Amino acid sequence: MPDPQPILDRLLGLHPKLIDLKLDRVLRLLEALGNPHLNLPPVVHVAGTNAKGSVIAMMRAVLEAAGYGVHVHTSPHLVRFNERIRLAGDLISDEDLSRLLEECETANGGAPITFFEITTVAALLAFSRAPADVVLLETGLGGSLDATNVVPSPALTIITPVSMDHQQYLGDTLAAIAGEKAGILKAGVPCLLAAQEKEARDVIIKKASDIGAPVIEKFPQEIPQEIPQEIPQEIPRPNLPGPHQVANAGLAVAALQLLDGFDISDDHIAQGLGRIDWPARLQHLSQGALAELLRPDLELWLDGGHNEGAARAIRGWLDEEPQPLHLVFGMLNTKDPVAYLGPLKPHITSLRSVAIPGEDASLSAQDLAEAAARVGIQATPSESVSLALAEIARDQSGAGRVLIGGSLYLAGTVLAKNALSG
Repeated sequence: MPDPQPILDRLLGLHPKLIDLKLDRVLRLLEALGNPHLNLPPVVHVAGTNAKGSVIAMMRAVLEAAGYGVHVHTSPHLVRFNERIRLAGDLISDEDLSRLLEECETANGGAPITFFEITTVAALLAFSRAPADVVLLETGLGGSLDATNVVPSPALTIITPVSMDHQQYLGDTLAAIAGEKAGILKAGVPCLLAAQEKEARDVIIKKASDIGAPVIEKFPQEIPQEIPQEIPQEIPRPNLPGPHQVANAGLAVAALQLLDGFDISDDHIAQGLGRIDWPARLQHLSQGALAELLRPDLELWLDGGHNEGAARAIRGWLDEEPQPLHLVFGMLNTKDPVAYLGPLKPHITSLRSVAIPGEDASLSAQDLAEAAARVGIQATPSESVSLALAEIARDQSGAGRVLIGGSLYLAGTVLAKNALSG
């Protein structure tokens, strides 16, 4: 069976993971391929800083419980690139992925294009050729000039909570970032807007008014610090930990109610929310090579959140069930470790910092320890996650939680390592 990895490596080498926000390269390649983005099932386009993936995972689970075929495009992947593209419920096969990437590479003819752009086009091409009832499409970065923002008339747009992240690309104020996210709005297309801080909400509402996009808000209009939980009581708690996931479930169900032509019952909602599979979002690793490094009285958890909003969501989970927390922390140099650690500080019993394996853009363990010191947390640099876990098991007494966090890229290496036999 063809292995897509050599093609992915070649595309990454020719067209690095640079971020250059324009749409002309994507539209040119789509035209060369016959404009597959104009031949898709109804599209739900999702932007926002946090919760995009969780909301999409919940929508997919409920739709599939109701018997619908669901195409999904999300990023980044954790272990295998195939995770980014689901065709009617199944991860794309190596054979199909290899064929699509080669077709896109040939059609591109060596013209400039980024890795995310050409792989997004491959996903859209796949979606145009495989039958399904709906496409759930997650933005990669921002919204207005993101490679996914090429569908002229989606069925629905969703903007999840907006917070400070990717400032070097989207702007250094919440208003600027919200303006980029609002770029997915389309005239006449309803937008489901999650609870936002006032600065972000004002920008999005004005943009929607300017272009004639109806906005639906089913949540509190402002969330200065706390996580919104005012959702209909009949929505069952999702199979994902944390109070923030209750709010995400409310957003997902509200989105499903806004989709025309889909028959979603309360039973479908209960079934779907009860069996969500969304790794590295407060995921309990109860077994595996890394879990085996800890004592039985230490739980191992994994979360890929990497900004202040994600940290506040984790804090909400910790507030619900307080236990000693031992944090193993890695982060890319494009992120703000001080902002991430601040909300978690009251819960942290010990902190070990690690570099992310194989990532040139990773902050060093020493850099992270120095950032922790600026928050008033004493951190110990560790050479690897495995060594950090062994040190915690050796040095920390009593029951508690070990949370590996700070990066989806770190989470991917952890899942791969934990899957190995101990």
